Amino acid sequence: MKKLSYIAAIALILSIFFSPNTFAQVDKMIGTWKTIDDETGEAKSHVKIFKATNGLYYGKIVKLLKEPADKKCTKCSGSLKDQPLIGMLVITKMKVDGKELADGKIMDPANGKYYYCTLTLDEDDNNKLNVRGSLDSWGIAGRNQTWYRTAE
Repeated sequence: MKKLSYIAAIALILSIFFSPNTFAQVDKMIGTWKTIDDETGEAKSHVKIFKATNGLYYGKIVKLLKEPADKKCTKCSGSLKDQPLIGMLVITKMKVDGKELADGKIMDPANGKYYYCTLTLDEDDNNKLNVRGSLDSWGIAGRNQTWYRTAE
């Protein structure tokens, strides 16, 4: 009888953490988002968020709104140095964590640096994505942006 109760408790916990609602909320993040500069308030680009075959979520720049389409990442390092911004992965290795995507990184092409990242849908409007980039994995030292869903 104890064993049956133990199995039932585990099943309940798993159903809470892996409920279809949780994944449905995260899957609403898939799509193309208009990025907004948190300092100027101007639209900068369109980033497409997608789920890869490895089960992780990524985001790549698909359109530049203020810069020429052939702009390159001059501040990036390594293999991204001087590569075109369009097609560049700027959000990498995001994992489902409840109703958010977390544990991945976001890259700022303006300085070529990576930051810890958390993505959450706005509670009142599924067409707004709250993006948190931070220096630390706890999200204490960082900044927020709100991105807006596009029709693309």
